[in-house]
Amino acid sequence: MNSTLDPLAVHLSSQTAVSFPKDSFINALTKNIVAMLVWLALSMLNGSMVRTFTRHSFFYDDPRYIMFIFMVVNDAVQLTLVTALYVVSYIFFKIPASLCCPLVMTAVLTTRATPLILAGMAVERYLAICFPLHYQQLCTIPRTLLLVAVVLFLSAAAPLTDLFITLAKEPVAIFRGVIFCDQYQLFRDRAIYYKNCGFDAVYFSFVFLTLLFTYCKIMLAARAASTDLASVRKARNTILLHGIQLLLCLLAFVVPSMQAPLIALFPQFGVEIRYVNFLLVYIIPRFLSPMIYGFRDEKFRKHWARQIACRTNVVRPAVKFTQR
Repeated sequence: MNSTLDPLAVHLSSQTAVSFPKDSFINALTKNIVAMLVWLALSMLNGSMVRTFTRHSFFYDDPRYIMFIFMVVNDAVQLTLVTALYVVSYIFFKIPASLCCPLVMTAVLTTRATPLILAGMAVERYLAICFPLHYQQLCTIPRTLLLVAVVLFLSAAAPLTDLFITLAKEPVAIFRGVIFCDQYQLFRDRAIYYKNCGFDAVYFSFVFLTLLFTYCKIMLAARAASTDLASVRKARNTILLHGIQLLLCLLAFVVPSMQAPLIALFPQFGVEIRYVNFLLVYIIPRFLSPMIYGFRDEKFRKHWARQIACRTNVVRPAVKFTQR
């Protein structure tokens, strides 16, 4: 087969091209400082949300907030791993494959979990609006926890099969060497690439159809509803925001294929293309989750703001005391 027409060959060759980032010290330092500052800001934001959730037990009894906090923790883990891998690629270039493997697999798991969580949250809103009388029976805490377990299982399926295929077709010695820590440098078999393409097509089609179905049903409920239009409208807007999140999540699977020919066409801008993709795919989508529930949800926002205000008041006396 002509390698110039093989998408896998193009992808791997471009990944190899960026395996050793060549950037000036100032540019590299600036990019890594920006990445670390964004990670720190989002980590503090996510941490305050998790603290708000854990300090109020009534959130434990609401499936909506359980799935929300699951998404917050999932996003925080993903952002931490991806940022760490990005910074490591500048500092060490190559790390032991045995260390890279669990990091990459966990990063892939959390990336794939996000769309499934979105689908689950959309179904929860659909049941709350369209079946309000049966909501308590349909959305129980055990079922919500079971859904979380199913999401984790399905998300882990892809990286685990990647590992099994690699162990079956590659010598175990590859995990004793050092590599540029990237998914496509670690799992390089042709079957893995095409397997993931098929998996992603089914995966995102399912999530997209779930969001479309729930949105249409909520729209029909809005037309038929005579009361509580505000909650219906808010649920509709939430599904729309989930749709935007899904599109941004889709970038994490489409961009690597787009990045390959771009770097092949403009190799002199390979580092810049990689950095823009890092911001577009992994950083920007992480801002949406706090906006959807942290700011838009009145109940959570009230307790979240109260906690932040209390912590601010606690810090101020300590500062004045030290000044004396």
